[in-house]
Amino acid sequence: MTTLKIYPIGIQTFSRIIREGYIYVDKTDLMWQMTRLSPFIFLSRPRRFGKSLLSTTLEAYFSGEKDLFKGLKIMQLEKDWKKYPVIRIDLSTGKNKKTAGELCRYLHLVLDEVNKFGNNPKEKTLGERLHGMIRRAYQQTGQQVVVIIDEYDAPILDVLHKEDTLVEVRQVMQEFYEPLKASESMIKFCFITGITKFSQLSIFSTINNLNDVSMLPRFANICGITEQELVTTMSEDINMLAESQGVGREQMHQLLKERYDGYHFSEDSDEVYNPYSLLKCFANQKLAKYWFDSGTPSFLINKMRDFNTNITRVDDLEVPVSAFDKPTEAMTTALPLLYQSGYLTIKDYDHETMIYSLSIPNREVRIGYTEGLLPSYTGVEPEDVQAGFALKFWKCLKEENLNQALHELQVYLESIPYIEGFKKKLQETSNAEGFYEYTLYLIFSMLNVYVNTQVKCRGGRIDVVILMPGTTYILELKTRGTAKEALEQITEKKYAIPFQSRGRKVVRAGLLFDIESRTLKE
Repeated sequence: MTTLKIYPIGIQTFSRIIREGYIYVDKTDLMWQMTRLSPFIFLSRPRRFGKSLLSTTLEAYFSGEKDLFKGLKIMQLEKDWKKYPVIRIDLSTGKNKKTAGELCRYLHLVLDEVNKFGNNPKEKTLGERLHGMIRRAYQQTGQQVVVIIDEYDAPILDVLHKEDTLVEVRQVMQEFYEPLKASESMIKFCFITGITKFSQLSIFSTINNLNDVSMLPRFANICGITEQELVTTMSEDINMLAESQGVGREQMHQLLKERYDGYHFSEDSDEVYNPYSLLKCFANQKLAKYWFDSGTPSFLINKMRDFNTNITRVDDLEVPVSAFDKPTEAMTTALPLLYQSGYLTIKDYDHETMIYSLSIPNREVRIGYTEGLLPSYTGVEPEDVQAGFALKFWKCLKEENLNQALHELQVYLESIPYIEGFKKKLQETSNAEGFYEYTLYLIFSMLNVYVNTQVKCRGGRIDVVILMPGTTYILELKTRGTAKEALEQITEKKYAIPFQSRGRKVVRAGLLFDIESRTLKE
């Protein structure tokens, strides 16, 4: 008989998950170890990765709620179960505050909500109020205070691309956090979470002992679900999903891995699954792209625009850690945001050169990422690609009928209802061929077809390479001349040779786009 499972979708409160019998993947041993590492801890993880659940678990632990932890790993580690006063501040609702004044009013309301220790009318500023709250908690209980700040950067993300507003908002946040250093002797433990990183020279300027554990191997799995946790704690869930979808367990396991696994948060760490997507998949008994329910964050798209990010080059990068683990205010590219937001992850690490390989984690992210960028970069809406065209195009490629596939693309481009947006994006770019590279890259990626652009080889750079299971397609794009000339370029520069040597069938094609009609002419 199958046991009914209840999944904590949208529930981030540890006490509720335990009391109401929701599935809980035990991370309490890692949490306990983290509290012994340093009194001031910072952890960065992508959205919907369990930061808030970890915060409320810490709240329950430091509040001495021992009964909630029965049967969990921490019971073998903790002996004292001492109760401390806890101030937990959740800033996840602080988005869309357009001015520093709005943010100030919001933060004052937040302090009103969490305050359990009385007020002093002389305390007017945010910093004065937080410092007074910590002091009174310490004096009234005789115990050091635990401070937990969840999603510290939520009020900042929407103004990252607005330089003047960002400066003012950052000053408000800096003044808000200032008491944490001044209150050090009264603080037992301080835990701060967020998506992005701001250096200790800006927002956390006074907390010079904040220990960032985001990339420490020992805590790489503190959020997310590992392969081992999936096949043990959730073994029955895999079976139920496989049965409902009419496939075998091993096939379902592989499908889950392709869609939701693949995140690494340090070198030499286990891969972890996106917990939100995985649990929602089990709850709904359906494979879908759940992480993108709310779409690609606007702050990420805005920053990619600001830095003129080449979206076709982000899926296979080799970089030092300094390139992607930078604080937000030191960014010179969108790469740190792409990594910190979960759109890129560590795929490999060379210990000798200390170089990291980064790529898109899995199918869910690849498709959602490209759907989010398609209208921004091309003026084309994802639903226009998916409505009829996608299936026909995919079947043609699978059947190795590139001519028909390109005919379908030609018909599709001619019929785009949002052609004015497409035309505007084309006019905005100085490189028309590059614009069509972007368009093809996004369309192919959204179909989960592996595509790469500007591929280096001995003869030069190949515009587009598409890898299907048994076939490699090499495309040369032109906006002047003829398609035949483009095809001849592939032959003359011997673009196909590296792929033929791999024993794969290679299909070459020259494409001529017409800028005036915005379609595939030849």
